[in-house]
Amino acid sequence: MVTAEALSISAAAQATGLSAHTLRPYERAGLMLDPVERAPSSHRRLQRGRDPLGHAVTRLPATGMHPRLRRLVRAGDGNEEERLALLEAHRAAVLEQLELMRANLDAIEFKIDRYLEQAC
Repeated sequence: MVTAEALSISAAAQATGLSAHTLRPYERAGLMLDPVERAPSSHRRLQRGRDPLGHAVTRLPATGMHPRLRRLVRAGDGNEEERLALLEAHRAAVLEQLELMRANLDAIEFKIDRYLEQAC
């Protein structure tokens, strides 16, 4: 049964700043935090006032976070240690990438400085 607090996929997309085309594949893959209700018309209905994928939906995918975290969260209590281990491993990988990007930025800044020195 659809609750009064449920939103259409387009309304949920607008509320989260994501497109409906982005939300639908997450729902099909079973990665929503809450089960997706269906209206009598069979349209998806998502919970109001909640990012249906969790607060990290706009951040973790951009970092390459493994979808396993979403499945673990959705599975409920009892796997917190596995979630923590997954997040800690991912943090280490992101920090390594960040260090590499900083080194790349330093190289770019060096080249810019060289060109600016030559132009003066």
